[in-house]
Amino acid sequence: MSVLTLRPVDPARDAAVVHAWFRHPASAFWAMDGLDLTGTRDYLAGVVAHPHQDGWLGLVDGGPTFLVETYDPACVLLAGVHDAAPGDLGMHLLVAPPLGTPVHGLTSAVMAATMRHCFDTLGASRVVVEPDVRNTRIAVKNALAGFRVLREVDLPGKRATLAVCTRDDFAASPLGAPDGGFADLQPGGAASARASDPLTTAVAR
Repeated sequence: MSVLTLRPVDPARDAAVVHAWFRHPASAFWAMDGLDLTGTRDYLAGVVAHPHQDGWLGLVDGGPTFLVETYDPACVLLAGVHDAAPGDLGMHLLVAPPLGTPVHGLTSAVMAATMRHCFDTLGASRVVVEPDVRNTRIAVKNALAGFRVLREVDLPGKRATLAVCTRDDFAASPLGAPDGGFADLQPGGAASARASDPLTTAVAR
């Protein structure tokens, strides 16, 4: 069975791989395709240095496979838009764009691992997301993780779907099951994991 892990983003080390992900058409909802390598490194450095944001690189069997950003929605992006409660944690998720043979179940496994990271490692009481309303594929994935849509909101550069997920919501969801979304992930596929299933896009931006 493949192993998913998360570590803090290292802007100098991770900029090249993240830059390639940003430039791929599948990552269009992140709107980062105009950044060059230096711009990507500076962007990641800004996230890491910000007092209310953090960046995480996700690995599948040691290979870079997804990027997670977490933030305080009371201070970043949703300030004045979302009535943040204590313990709310904003989250963005970018899975590496598909490059080859799909690995069935990867995106579900990545989402499950990310949610557990938010709840168990970072101590969130509730995870908040605000994907572009046009990103219908993430709407399906969010529902599988237990997110409940609150309303649509206007944010810089997009009309967004504001949704929240509590610990209990996630635990009761299909992705919150004990296997964590790993049951359908084929083992031994670190290389092909970066070329994953059809939902492997800018899934939560």
